[in-house]
Parts: sequence; C-alpha cells; structure tokens
Amino acid sequence: MALGDRPRERLVAKGAEALKTEELIAILLRTGTKGVSALEAAAQLLNKFHTLDQLSRAPLAEIRAIKGIGPDKAVALKAAFTLAQRMAKELHQEAPVLDTPDRIADLLREDHRDHTVEHFRVVLLNTRRRLVRVEEISQGTLDTILVHPREVFRAAILANAAAVVVVHNHPSGDPTPSEADIKVTRDLIRAGQLLKIELLDHVIIGRRTEERPRDYASLRELGYFYS
Repeated sequence: MALGDRPRERLVAKGAEALKTEELIAILLRTGTKGVSALEAAAQLLNKFHTLDQLSRAPLAEIRAIKGIGPDKAVALKAAFTLAQRMAKELHQEAPVLDTPDRIADLLREDHRDHTVEHFRVVLLNTRRRLVRVEEISQGTLDTILVHPREVFRAAILANAAAVVVVHNHPSGDPTPSEADIKVTRDLIRAGQLLKIELLDHVIIGRRTEERPRDYASLRELGYFYS
C-alpha cells in the first residue's frame, strides 16, 4: 500500500500539518466498514457536511448514515470534535490578572491549606501580569525550605515569563517572614534584575485567626523590596 494511502504512517513521516483533512479524519476512524476504507468514509463525510464546523454539529444518526461508519466510529468522531471545542474555549478564555498579593493568595490558598511542610511555588506571568502557569519548585520541612534562584528563573525562562511571584506556605499558620524568607527574597530580586525578569512579590500563606484577619503576608508590602 502506498504511503499516500496510509495516513498514520504519513503523519509519523511528515507531521500532522502535512495531512489533508480527510486523512486526519481517517485516522480517527481507524478502519472502514462494509467494504469502505477509512479514507473513503472520511471523503464521504466531507462531501456531505462540507465543513468541519457542520460535521462537528451533525447528529450521531446523520454521521452513522454515511457508508463505512458504524456506531463506534460516529461516537469517536463526536468525542474528538467536542474535545476540540473545549480546547478552543480554554484558549479563548483570558487568564486571570495577578497583580496584587490578595489575588495571588486567592489563587493558591486552597492548594496550600493542608500542607504539613513548606511548599515553594513560582507564579509565572506575562507582560500584562496575566497567569502563564504555576510551578512547584521545592518542598521543605516543617519550618525550612531550600530554594536556589536558578530553579525559580529556569522555570521563568522556559515559560518565556516576563515577571514572577514566588509563594510558599508556613505550616505553623503564621505568615510572618523569617530571616531565611527575607534572604531568599533578596537573592531572587538580585537574580531577576540580572536576567531582566522582575520578581513582583513574595507571598507567604498562613491561616487566619481572630487576632490576624489576613492569612498571608506580602514581603513587598512589608518593605523588603526597597533598599
């Protein structure tokens, strides 16, 4: 069988972008039925529905009416189109703006709630201070965590981030920064200046009490970002 008649092999050899639409559909169909090949069934689908948009909205019964497509193949197509639609929605939803310590705390509070040791994370942001992603850098003991600037900024460089916020928790519940927290922050500020990736803040998450209504501390707000 010629390579042109084997869309899976063509995808491996040439890449998905080199395949025609009917070839990609044929891969989803895997094999044809009733003496119809997957490529022939895919071509019939496009002849009937004309566009991928119309095909994606077609009822299962209409897809199954195409010769060579049984119930399982119709379901597989419907699932693939639904996944594509959900991915498109994700891509069009703007990531949150994280330009204040309370927004950072809101983002990560629940993730840190039950930790019994310190977890250190970096929040990667684009030029508009919107979230790119969050990465965990390290875990420590009950009251100690080891962090090196190269680990924080390696993640930022790989994500092409314009700025970062670092976040960790205090299992004791008291978010007051320790001397080690202050030293790490100053090391990160200097490293960010050299790399032209701004460290916007270091947020420490703890727990609220009657005497302490806020469950986090911002080292920027506390003045540790200023000489």
